[in-house]
Parts: sequence; C-alpha cells; structure tokens
Amino acid sequence: MRYILFLSIFFFVFSCKENKSREAREPISESETVETTAEEQSELDAISTKDFREFKVLDSKNLSKAEIWSAINPQMEDFIESDYNRLKPLILEQDIPTLQKHISDGKFGYEELTKFYLYRIRKFDRENSLSLNSVISINSNVITQAKFLDEEHDTESIHPIYGMPILLKDNINASGMATTAGAVALKDNVTEDAFIVQQLRSKCALILGKANLSEWAYFFCGECPSGYSAIGGQTLNPYGRRIIDTGGSSSGSGVAASANFAAATIGSETAGSILSPASQNSVVGLKPTVGLVSRSGIVPISSTLDTAGPITRTVMDNAIVLDAIFGEDTSDSKSFMMMWQSGFYTKDLKSASLNGKRFGAPKRLMADTLYINALEVLKRQGAEIVEIDEEQLRLPNFINLLNLDMKKDLPAYVDAHANKNIPIRTVVDVIEFNLKDSIKTMPYGQSLFKGIVADKGDTNYLERIKDTLSRNGKQYFDIPMKQHNLDGFLSINNYHAAFAAVAEYPAITVPMGYTSKGVPEGLTFIGKRLQEKQLLEWAYAYEQASKARVAPKNYD
Repeated sequence: MRYILFLSIFFFVFSCKENKSREAREPISESETVETTAEEQSELDAISTKDFREFKVLDSKNLSKAEIWSAINPQMEDFIESDYNRLKPLILEQDIPTLQKHISDGKFGYEELTKFYLYRIRKFDRENSLSLNSVISINSNVITQAKFLDEEHDTESIHPIYGMPILLKDNINASGMATTAGAVALKDNVTEDAFIVQQLRSKCALILGKANLSEWAYFFCGECPSGYSAIGGQTLNPYGRRIIDTGGSSSGSGVAASANFAAATIGSETAGSILSPASQNSVVGLKPTVGLVSRSGIVPISSTLDTAGPITRTVMDNAIVLDAIFGEDTSDSKSFMMMWQSGFYTKDLKSASLNGKRFGAPKRLMADTLYINALEVLKRQGAEIVEIDEEQLRLPNFINLLNLDMKKDLPAYVDAHANKNIPIRTVVDVIEFNLKDSIKTMPYGQSLFKGIVADKGDTNYLERIKDTLSRNGKQYFDIPMKQHNLDGFLSINNYHAAFAAVAEYPAITVPMGYTSKGVPEGLTFIGKRLQEKQLLEWAYAYEQASKARVAPKNYD
C-alpha cells in the first residue's frame, strides 16, 4: 500500500480558535489552596533529586528480548556485523540531512538504514552488560516498509522525514503495535494510529517501534524511579547506567535518541517529561505550545497540559520532526490550524543569529558553572543577557489539576482510542487490576493513582484551578519579559517546566555540557506562545557555537 505523499500548502497565519473569551471565574481562595510539596514537585517534574542506584526491578518481568525480536530476527539474517561496521561511520551521530544525502549518493538505502538501527537496538538494549531497556517493541513490518520506500524514492517531492526510522514513546498509538503506557493492564492495547503518527506516515516516515517510559507518564507510583515501567523494566542512562537518572517520563525516547537507536524519537510532556530526559541524556527536546501538535490517540494525564514533541540529537532534526507532526486535529479540543507550508520550521535555520537577542537569566541559576559557560557562549554570539529576579508566584493545586484531568481523560481515551478488549476503563479499574499480581504490575506501589481516586474536586473547582495556574504561569514569564524587553527566558534542564506547562508556552533544551560527575545538563530556552521557530533558531545558533554534545561512551 502506498503512503500518501501530500501536504496541504498554506500561506497565511490563522489565529488559534482557543483565544475565546471565557467567563470570569472566582479565583482559588487561600483556604482552598493545596501547595505542591517539594517531593511532589520533584516527582512531577522528574528532576533528578533522588539516588536511584538501587532498583527493586531492573529487567522487565513481563517482557523478554526474545519476545521483542521473534518477528524481526528472520528478516535480519542478511545483515551481519560487517554490514553494521561498514555503515557505522556513515550513520552514527549523523543528522537527518546527512543521512538523506548519503542515501541520495547511493551509499546505503532506507532498508539498510533501518536494519542498522535495529541491529544496534538488538546489540545493546537488553539482557547484556550495557543494556539500557529503552525500547519496548519493534514494528514487525518496518523492514518491508523501508524496502518499499527504496523502490519508490522520489527525491524531488519528499519531506526530509521520508524513510527516517522513528521511535515513539509507548503512550502514542501506532497500528500493529500495542500502546501500553508501560502498564500491564494495557499490554494488549493494539489500536489505530494516533493523529501525529498519521502525520508521520503521510510523509513516509518509518515507525521503527516503541520506546520505554516512566509508567503512566510518571503519574502512577510516587516512589518509583524515572524510567521504570512494568512492561519495559528500568530504563538506564547511557552516560552512567544505574548511576545517572534518565529523567522522565519520556525516558526511553531520551535514551534511545542519545544512544543512536533511531533517526529521531517522539516523547510527550505534561510538566517536564520531554525537557527532563532530553537534558539528562544530552539530546535536544522540544515541548511545543499546547495545541500545535495533536494529542488524540495518546494515553493522557491532562488534557489541559499534555503535548507530544520531538527528541533528537540535533536542533535541525528537531525542526524537521516538528515540521512533520504539527497540524490541526479537529478531534483535539486544543488543536488549532497554523497555515504554514511544509518546511516552515527548517527554513533559514542555518542562518539563525543571536545578535541583539535579549534573554532573561534567573540570578539563582548563576551558581551552575555550565550555565555560566553557556551564557558566555551566547554573549559571544551577540546576545544580551539580563540577570533577573524571578516572580514570586506559586502553582497552587497543581496536583489537583492532574488528578481531576486524569480522572476524566483516561476514560475518554479508552472510549475513543483504545482497543475495546482491554480490561480497564478508569483509574479505579487500573488499581484493582494491579492488585491481582502486584509484584509484576506495581512493585513500587500506585500511590499517585490512589491520590487521583481520593481527589473529590468537581468540574467548577477544576476550572478555577486552571484559571489560577494559567494566570500565574503566564505572569511568571510575561512580567520580566515586558519589564526588561526580553526575547526569551533561559533555564536549566526542566527547572521551569511546570511554569511553562501551565502557561502553555513552548520550551527547548539543548546540550550544554557535563558536570564533574559526568551528568549531562541542558540549556533550556523558553518563549511565548507559538515561538517554536524562534526557539529553534536560538537553540541552533547556540548548538553550533557550543558543540557541547558528546556521544555516550561504550555505545559505538
């Protein structure tokens, strides 16, 4: 069956339909305010504040390497170690434009590219001394699909994503594979494609497989480490297995991108779940404006805050993936139409400049040496750095927002997008399912799910929380931006992810180096609504000037 090689070409920017006036609501009062504790915020933002060297579970009790590869191994018999070694210098750490040029030059085809990544995953990812447990499943048809693209390759009319093998976080529906969110209750959740997967397939991207994640997108077991799921086991960081946190919840996507297991990966974020694993694994992660990228067919936490986004080794690749997946989805209540033609996010990216750009840098981050060094790089590129005091604003009832959204959004996903034979529909159903075999389904407990059930807030309360958080989030960035005439805000990793989340503002993190203990860190640019193109330009200019990423050792 032929993939559709068609893109609607648009030339005008259309104002989003979300900007409708809303009835003013009574703000949350002091007596109703529930502050998010430091521990809860750590769990939600997936900041590495705990030492996870000792794990209750390492390898999955519900999935084996043999199961993952049973359908693929017979198709890989003609690809051997010598093929892998021949292709390694042409593919490893190369960006998508370089891969496409090698293919155009006849150095290899899409089939060999696909088999190279499959070989690497099989070689390194599970049941060996270097295992990372970053991949949950492989698309059994991907080699056949790659062969087809080799036969049909038309260099005059393709998107740069054409033929590129992509790994999806395993909360994103893709036909032919289960979408588990890492949970045993969803192990048979074979579905149709999510909207963003349709977008990828329409441009002939190859869905290589699914990446591991923090189970239920890290809103399930309050005491579990980043990157753990009952289906996928414990994801490990290639820069320090069992020592350095992977970040979450898009842990497998971050690890797989860093370890060169795919041309690019897709993650999802509620509050830090792209920015955290991208920075922890020294790759580029973009959290888009909520509504730019569809959420339909993605297992949810919060219909208010959730968004999917790309995780890649380079900013250029990030722009290519974003360009391939954005678009209006009429089944997503927050989706809007942006009438931009294909190539909008990559156009003129290589000529991006930081000259004259003004960035706000919070004073409290100045103790971080890598951050100080990154600011110096920006200054040398002509940027102006303004040290700022952060606004004294809070995010009250943040967890209540997630609780109340998840309580209604999970059944909505199951009704509209899940396999009809799965044994759960509600959070209560999941809790009861897990009690049947707790060792295999919830070794770290399920305290956050219990908190969802215990939260008795009503619809009006939820809407008032949304209003308060949205206002505080926007003011947190808008006030200093206006006061100091700033173009953007500079952070570290996902330190300000929760504020960006409730403001629904975009953010991108780029490798900025490694601590004395070898822990990767990212410089994070935060902009205002729909500033993805500017963020990509700033990040690209910084990336090219700093050249900070170093591939993880032992995975070549």
